[in-house]
Amino acid sequence: MDTEVLARIQFAFTVAYHYIYPPLSIGLGLLLVIFESLYLRTRKESYHLLARFWTRIFALTFGIGVVTGIVMEFEFGTNWAVYSRYVGDVFGSALAAEGIFAFALESGFLGILLFGWNRVPAWVHLVSTIGVFLGSMFSAIWIVVANSWQQTPAGFHIVGEGLDARAEITDFWAMVFNPSSVDRLLHVWLGAFLAGAFLVLSVHAWYLVKGRYVEISRQAFGIALGVATFFSLAQLASGHKSAEGVAHNQPAKLAAMEGHFKASAPADLYLFGWVDADSETVSGVRIPGGLSFLLDYDTETPVTGLRAFPKADRPGQVNAVFQFYHIMIGIGMLLIGLTLYSSWLYWRGSLFDKKWLLWIFVAAVLLPQIANQVGWFTAEMGRQPWVVYGLLRTSEAFSQVVTANQILFSLILFFLIYTLLFVLFLYLLNKKIKHGPYDEGNEADRPLTREISEVITGK
Repeated sequence: MDTEVLARIQFAFTVAYHYIYPPLSIGLGLLLVIFESLYLRTRKESYHLLARFWTRIFALTFGIGVVTGIVMEFEFGTNWAVYSRYVGDVFGSALAAEGIFAFALESGFLGILLFGWNRVPAWVHLVSTIGVFLGSMFSAIWIVVANSWQQTPAGFHIVGEGLDARAEITDFWAMVFNPSSVDRLLHVWLGAFLAGAFLVLSVHAWYLVKGRYVEISRQAFGIALGVATFFSLAQLASGHKSAEGVAHNQPAKLAAMEGHFKASAPADLYLFGWVDADSETVSGVRIPGGLSFLLDYDTETPVTGLRAFPKADRPGQVNAVFQFYHIMIGIGMLLIGLTLYSSWLYWRGSLFDKKWLLWIFVAAVLLPQIANQVGWFTAEMGRQPWVVYGLLRTSEAFSQVVTANQILFSLILFFLIYTLLFVLFLYLLNKKIKHGPYDEGNEADRPLTREISEVITGK
């Protein structure tokens, strides 16, 4: 492999691995705020126990997320020197804002969140939990803003020429509110809320299947199911709005997402299929004129296709973009169906009698994670061959002095270290889940009042 391909693989690997954890932190942060708010309102100890239990898991995901995110900043300088010079002014502003508005907020309240139990009043602890949650959301803002600027650059001018060219901000707020940032940020937030909600659903579904912590798990499951149902429906609306933005700002990406080749013609909507880029054909199940209808409510509206662009300006892996996009859509629709059906059963009072459905929720923890990953793959691969859309090609952005062997060596090391970290994460997560919200002793499900008493007294 050449240097560019290896550099792209290495960055994709580190980003994909890192992106396991921040969505969980954001999503769990929301659930922690809900659990603590309910405790402060009702003074039911079950909510207090849930908040403490999920705070321990939040701390685990937050810690590993921070560690794995640091590597990417070094990769900018080592593997993507031309890119770093080009976007340094933009990324520097966004990352500085992240440090001021996000990390400062998170770090200021994180200690109280983790170690303030029974040391500060309940309302103070809730304020600290809200602070950490908002800090994680603000952090996502600036990362998404920086990435969205690569998709739809705004508020800048170019200084210098050739390899010395760089983008310099002329309007900070135009850079922040570039044409795709708001839509993409909402999409990322909603995906994070779903990741956190389905982790809670998975763990408490497992408890219910095993007959452990039944009462407290029913409470947690009901709350998380409400969160998951609301945000899965909201994600459908967000996805539609994002697709409209892509159609306007990055038509080549949308054409790749739906395998639409004709330069200007009504476009079909594929439920699933396979793209042959050589023959420029798609085989699969489609809704004739479906994409045109979604964009303009008219099945005959022309949509710009890949033939409208020179081959050098088209995404290189059209079928991969198509498949990743449709996996994301398929999972999104599956989550909507699963949560709506389960919510209906919950209000009928029969959900917890269906052990098969609880087993589905145990496994469904993977679905939002997969959707988040393939969504990013779609966005990044669909932007190719540009690293900054329409301005800087990926082939021109990597470091000129780093060799393929050096990148391959570091990639292998990263793979080994990240694999060890992932195994450690799973081990610690499994240990915390097996331990549960409180000690069990030798009984399967002791009375809740007795367990609460033991937590309070420390016996």
